[in-house]
Amino acid sequence: MEQDSLPTDIILTHPLEHLGQIQLDWTPQPGNYLNLYGKTYAILERHHHYQYRLGGYRLHRISVYVQAAQKPQEKSWVEGRWVIGDANCRLNARSELLRCAVNPTGPCDGCRYFE
Repeated sequence: MEQDSLPTDIILTHPLEHLGQIQLDWTPQPGNYLNLYGKTYAILERHHHYQYRLGGYRLHRISVYVQAAQKPQEKSWVEGRWVIGDANCRLNARSELLRCAVNPTGPCDGCRYFE
């Protein structure tokens, strides 16, 4: 196993289903998107699994919990990270997972609640 590549279990949250295990050369973060078997998934949670070897614990694999999603077209850069939607709107959640409470699926452009 390469040091830069970790086995990653992909688990669908609802209904709970193991979608498979892949090798990733990047660290998945909640709010990132992952393409797997022609579908796009939003990463909701990440869990690390360690194994004791050679006198210490080493990261052995990662599990990510995902849900089916479409990659958002609207993103804003806020405080060093990308958030969904137009961050200039007062109702924007400033989140990688949720756009806003009144129009969570978007788009922000033309939304009657935009403030």
